[in-house]
Amino acid sequence: MNLPPLRPLSTDVSVAGQLEESAMAALAHAGFKSVINNRPDHEGGPDQPTSASMASAASSAGLAYAYLPVSPAVQTADEIAQFRALVDTLPKPILAFCRTGTRCGKLFQAAQLA
Repeated sequence: MNLPPLRPLSTDVSVAGQLEESAMAALAHAGFKSVINNRPDHEGGPDQPTSASMASAASSAGLAYAYLPVSPAVQTADEIAQFRALVDTLPKPILAFCRTGTRCGKLFQAAQLA
């Protein structure tokens, strides 16, 4: 599988829209070490991969995986702090994903200010 469109936010963090399980091996091959899933399970309906299936695919590809589901409309101070902690502690480089990558970008920007 080809990599999805990625948007770098820093030297260590990039964001993307919804991934499929098959993208995990391509991300590992591209040099990523960790994935953060910010999309709640079933937000996009029953065809969306679940966090459990994404975690399994990430593990099989040798990637660290974190699940931090957040609403697209509002990211709380606690969610921002949790995102910051993940960025600070997960092996880098990191790819965060949600439906379009926008809420991951908002979390990253807010975490930089926190």
